[in-house]
Amino acid sequence: MFRSSLAMALVAGSAVSLTAAIANAAVAGGLVPHRAVYDIQLKQASERSGIEGMRGRMVYEFSGSECAGYTTNFRFVTRIDTGEQIRVTDQQSKTFEDLAAGKFRFETKSFTDDQMDKDVSGAAADENGKVMIELEEPAPRALELADSRFPAEHMLEVIENARKGKALFEARIFDGSEDGDKSYLTTTVVGPARKPTESEAADKSTGLVAGQAYWPVSIAYFDEKASGDLLPIYTQSFKLYENGISRDLTLDYGDFILTGKLTKLEVLGTGDCH
Repeated sequence: MFRSSLAMALVAGSAVSLTAAIANAAVAGGLVPHRAVYDIQLKQASERSGIEGMRGRMVYEFSGSECAGYTTNFRFVTRIDTGEQIRVTDQQSKTFEDLAAGKFRFETKSFTDDQMDKDVSGAAADENGKVMIELEEPAPRALELADSRFPAEHMLEVIENARKGKALFEARIFDGSEDGDKSYLTTTVVGPARKPTESEAADKSTGLVAGQAYWPVSIAYFDEKASGDLLPIYTQSFKLYENGISRDLTLDYGDFILTGKLTKLEVLGTGDCH
């Protein structure tokens, strides 16, 4: 799925041919390249959050294939009302994941009111049961982390476990978010597959996945270095289709919760390997 410094996470042609292509890619275990747009709304916020209102838009573009590697472009813009001022945040990231080689590149930029807050970039690679990180920005630095999954690899694992009916599993994930120098422990809960309701099947914004079955998924992210009771720093919940497309997001940061409605979906290809 997808993440950012504010939100983690959290993946044309005739209708007949595209439906067949999606089904074939799902059977092959691939993730379908797509561009998804989500409208973000504030569901609830505690007094401690200092937030009176929030809305925004998230755009997630996923392309490539398992053999050629996956590229993800992610942008999340929010307008936050604190009661005293309005702030606009803009978070942008681009990653490339080579599943076969066990390599991952990441670039993340974040802005507040058009002023850059953070610029992080670097590369990671699986080596001898470790993840070796080479940070480029904000300053060159090398570090070593425990064995971790990269995002697309983890999504494939979620789908495989869902197919097997495995409802609960843990994994360590490195996605280059925040300062690009740590991984996160995650606990994933997958519910039984569900058929869409009449309203879900009739929702034209979800395109060709509208009538397909999905799994309800929840992923909690933990900071293993936190002291005291280990509570998630962030939880994302969503409806996951077998081809990696997601809808009906819930992003829980503890002090506030956001919802994300899929408003536009474009399938970019099948993601097949030739």
